[in-house]
Amino acid sequence: MKILAISSTFPYPPTRGGTQLRTFNLLRYLRQRHTITVVTQRSEDVTDTEVAELRESVGELMVFPQPQPSDTEGGIRSKVQRFSTFLQQGTPQSVLDLYSSAMQQWLDETIEAGEFEVITCENSMNEIYVRPEWRQRWRTVVNIHSSVYRKYRHQLEMGASEKHLKNQLNLPLLRRYEERYCAKFTAIVVTTPTDRRQIDAYEPDGQITMIPNGVDLNQFPKRTSDPEGYRLVFIGTMDSQPNIDAVLFFSLEVFPEILQRYPEATFDIVGARPVPEILELEERPGIAVVGRVNSTVEYLHQATICVVPLRTSYGIKNKTLEAMAAGTPVVASDRGLQELAVDGANVPLRALRANESAEYVYAVSRLFEDRQLRKQLSENARAFVEKKYTWQRAGELYEQAIVGN
Repeated sequence: MKILAISSTFPYPPTRGGTQLRTFNLLRYLRQRHTITVVTQRSEDVTDTEVAELRESVGELMVFPQPQPSDTEGGIRSKVQRFSTFLQQGTPQSVLDLYSSAMQQWLDETIEAGEFEVITCENSMNEIYVRPEWRQRWRTVVNIHSSVYRKYRHQLEMGASEKHLKNQLNLPLLRRYEERYCAKFTAIVVTTPTDRRQIDAYEPDGQITMIPNGVDLNQFPKRTSDPEGYRLVFIGTMDSQPNIDAVLFFSLEVFPEILQRYPEATFDIVGARPVPEILELEERPGIAVVGRVNSTVEYLHQATICVVPLRTSYGIKNKTLEAMAAGTPVVASDRGLQELAVDGANVPLRALRANESAEYVYAVSRLFEDRQLRKQLSENARAFVEKKYTWQRAGELYEQAIVGN
């Protein structure tokens, strides 16, 4: 089958973020049995080597320059104008900012020539390129990595929205936008049960399939031994606001108490682009801001425990799945464990849950002291990921959604 995949986000390397990770792994799987053409945009930080490596992985590649986004930090007049544009056109400015007329022209001409059997949008922001009439002649699929409406609604409900008034005004427009674009597609793919319920409420004509993210088990093998000790690790890009909040909370409110009980305890913060307030944490006892590394799995294997103290994030977390796959015991918040069955009735214990400072101290102390508990979590978590959260399984489900079986 000849598949055209639209991804305005350059989907490589997969270590760059959730969008790249999901898009790359699903397309790489599809290439095993289908002919894939990827049309994408290249930002200034994408290297020639990365372009060559992506082409080798997915097949034919068409690359357009990424448009420069408009100023999102302008004055009140600029903000009013952006809201007015959203109100009139029905499309968020963040989607319009990355729209390329040259890319649209290439898509129109190539698709009308009948070269492809299926058109996929890898991330909903690419829906802007899909003509509503295309679904009458071709199978069109939108892979919604995350419902933007549900994300902002969640932030508002949790009181975690950085721009409360703006997001409150945009919320009904985002709902209308999602409902409208979903109607353009033959099939709709979502990542979580929560998003599925949200999209299903729009009553779209397209069939909805839920396909969670996965883990590459070759890149995240289960560790062969328990390192013991008192070493904690957090892994995530450190210019992401949810990650910044999580690390500051744990470093300032939780770790000092742990350090009192276990003076040899250490906390490694592993992730690219640490912002100044994160870098300042290295001045505190026991904390190391590692920054970007070539292999996060090495830090997971060396850590006694991986902590995921997220307080504002939404959806299934790749960082949680990767730690579980590596066999590193996890202590995480409700947000860090969202959509994952890790405890409760008739569920093997796969991670420890904590939300308040005292709960983290208690959970971490339990694992520091109990080697058997660490082993239990390690084995149960790895088995859980192997069964439900591999890219092999996700790829199989995605192929079924695309082919229509």
